[in-house]
Amino acid sequence: MKKQSLIALAALSALLSLPVCGQQVTVTQGALLGTRSASVNAYKGIPYALPPVGALRWRAPQPLSHWSGIRDASEYGDDCAQAPFPPDAAPIRTTPSEDCLYLNVWQPTDADPMTLRPVMVWIHGGGFVNGGSSPAVYSGDRFARDGIVFVSLNYRLGRFGFFAHPGLEDEGYGSNFGFLDQIAALQWVQQNIRAFGGDPQQVTVLGESAGGMSMHMLLQSPLARGLYQQIIVQSGGGRDRTIPNPTKLQAAVTGAVFAPELTARELRALSTAEVTGDLSMFTMGQAGYSGPMIDGQTLLGSPLQAAEAGLVNRVPVLIGANSADGFPFVTDKTAIFDAFGEHADAARELYDPSGTASGFNVALDTSADRMMIEPARAVARALAERQPVWLYRFDYKSPEMGGPFKLASGAPHASEIPYVFDTVDQRHQPLMIDEETAVAALTHALWVNFATHGTPAANNGPSWPPYRKNDNQVFVIDRDGGRYQNDPFQQRLDFVERITGQ
Repeated sequence: MKKQSLIALAALSALLSLPVCGQQVTVTQGALLGTRSASVNAYKGIPYALPPVGALRWRAPQPLSHWSGIRDASEYGDDCAQAPFPPDAAPIRTTPSEDCLYLNVWQPTDADPMTLRPVMVWIHGGGFVNGGSSPAVYSGDRFARDGIVFVSLNYRLGRFGFFAHPGLEDEGYGSNFGFLDQIAALQWVQQNIRAFGGDPQQVTVLGESAGGMSMHMLLQSPLARGLYQQIIVQSGGGRDRTIPNPTKLQAAVTGAVFAPELTARELRALSTAEVTGDLSMFTMGQAGYSGPMIDGQTLLGSPLQAAEAGLVNRVPVLIGANSADGFPFVTDKTAIFDAFGEHADAARELYDPSGTASGFNVALDTSADRMMIEPARAVARALAERQPVWLYRFDYKSPEMGGPFKLASGAPHASEIPYVFDTVDQRHQPLMIDEETAVAALTHALWVNFATHGTPAANNGPSWPPYRKNDNQVFVIDRDGGRYQNDPFQQRLDFVERITGQ
């Protein structure tokens, strides 16, 4: 009896340790089995292209062959190869690898292929050198809970993703391979999302920081036409001054600094660690790395230039930035204002009229306006001539935030993400407090409404009309809720546009 009880207990323990299986789903490449909760099925680590390793390093993503049997989709695939970046507020939870072209899908458990749901596809940030789809705050389960079929994906980073070199001359020198990965993942979505109950004709793609810059690429790339119906740009800049993009030949010169005189064969023989090096958001300005380049197939020019020329896909766009969306690299106030040259006195009057502001906050505000906030407004104005646009400003900062941003003047870069995903309780730091529940509920609902109804406003929510050219209003989200109001930064943004916008 005792022996039988022990056997039964062991069997029960083994059963409880297994993932709770969701419904089996069959995609073009084969069958998948994920995990299931009360309201969400999750399928993780789904390959969408062949591993870009060996002879496929620095080549466009290649179609994946069919697999046999049922593939376990209970765990994230490896995030893409990268050097560590310890301060990341959304740390990856896998071991980085070159074999990283995986995506993840969350669906409502009641999803029915006969009643298709809206789809959202998330593209992460990280300066094109860090990040991945595995961070806890990027989980799509809350979107699925609210009726969305949600997808997140990995794309090649650093020199694996954005590389040109004279040794690759016979192959066109190189390209934005990370952008080609994103496009390949969206093609996979078009081919397979019906199997998860998603509507391939109702796809909203969203991204933040480098992901937001990727949204600008998707808006203009001819290769991305027809792969989505709406775009959300979170802190994606819009002018050349955010991240300047070289031509492909200029990028090849930079690539030669990293690996002088190597042939294509020798380049592909380098180890993963040799290519990765110490390239991260700490060191992304180092010699030998160009970042995304103008290649004529993904990037055609700066986002603002493309928008002004009408070279973008005419789809609804939600675009904006955070209220303290800057990068305080230089915090000496004298140096900051001296950089404005003949406009230094005007800058002091706008950013430090009492002379008591900290150098950190002056650096944060001036860089935020120049790199993120004014460019978002400029792109919104250009797009508004031809298509529906909504402009936002996220202005909530947790009072529990520590570190250098504890005294920040507003919401720092990337801090809106857990509110968009409604995953504040999964955030690495700071821990969630009660007042954040309402901020997350509102922000998340606005994004869900945009994906579901084509407008971020809800019937019982705050009014948010489309943006108009030369409009001086913006939708602000803060601890008091959301409202469409006169832009509190208008004078600052007009100043930035006047002296640096041309």
